[in-house]
Amino acid sequence: MQWIPTAGVIGTCALWGLDNNLTRAVSHRDALQIATIKCLIAGLTNGAIAWALDQTLVISMPDILRAFALGAAGYGLSLVLFVSALAHLGSARTAALFGTAPFIGAATAVVIGEPLTASLLFALVLTGLSTWLVLSESHAHVHRHEALEHEHVHAHDEHHEHSHSANEGDEPHCHRHTHAPLTHSHAHLPDLHHRHGHK
Repeated sequence: MQWIPTAGVIGTCALWGLDNNLTRAVSHRDALQIATIKCLIAGLTNGAIAWALDQTLVISMPDILRAFALGAAGYGLSLVLFVSALAHLGSARTAALFGTAPFIGAATAVVIGEPLTASLLFALVLTGLSTWLVLSESHAHVHRHEALEHEHVHAHDEHHEHSHSANEGDEPHCHRHTHAPLTHSHAHLPDLHHRHGHK
């Protein structure tokens, strides 16, 4: 049965990758709303599992409120930022940056007295190198934007040349808008407007 923990880790990583790509598909919508829905579903699911296992809540109301505050800051806010990053950086770059989080915790642990081991140092260097490789990629080629209508926060650039009503002039702003077909070349990330195939 030694394979069960390994399979659990692999399965968790596969589901996380699936969740990232599914979330990216809706990341052009309100990041706060998406994070709220995901947190509600996760909280209700965990609560249902605890109830099914006959777990009881034995902490006080002040502790519950502190747990809510910690969760909102440590998980809720990070999820809002994560969804926003999916929209602007794509799944791979967002995951690469997110993957550095454990090492920030490890560095903090070393600062407060935990030993700096060779394996931790090696992992830190390897993670830093892989993150740099992903984030430093320069990607530019001729590509075509198909006609698209959607809504998200934006400022006027070469991808947002459209008219406005009188109350939509300030930038950045958010409203439903239409993109006409466009073919051009420039450096870009796999953001909302650059999710196209490659030869």
